[in-house]
Amino acid sequence: MDNNIKINEERISAAEYIEFLKRTDLGSQYPKERFNERIKKLVKNVNISLVARNEKNEAVGVLFGLTDFAYWLYITDLGVDRAYERKGIGMKLMKTAHELAGGEKDIAVYLIANENAVPFYEKFGMKKAEDVMQYFHIEWTDFTVQ
Repeated sequence: MDNNIKINEERISAAEYIEFLKRTDLGSQYPKERFNERIKKLVKNVNISLVARNEKNEAVGVLFGLTDFAYWLYITDLGVDRAYERKGIGMKLMKTAHELAGGEKDIAVYLIANENAVPFYEKFGMKKAEDVMQYFHIEWTDFTVQ
């Protein structure tokens, strides 16, 4: 990973996160309904909030996670600015979050991955699971943050 990229545990503002989403492939993972209101809740309420910043202090990578710090970590968001992909930022964010949650020996990691991201998560050692239950009755109109 580039030595000019620093990863910190920090709360990113909703406005900065929305701007970041425009530069990533994460911008199409959220529903249109109450988008701004829900992003404000997201950035405020995640247990783990990691931001990778370049030398200009711009967010170039973000990871949000929910954890009990005892058994599991659910990654809600992991994105890297398209201009900074394939530089190890995503992997470093994943490893940092795993350690913050409690480490490899104690913490199982779960997430929902789009098909394009599956090879990345497989490099991290993850496997597709078939035993996940889902309750999905929310309003969901696809759109992309622009």
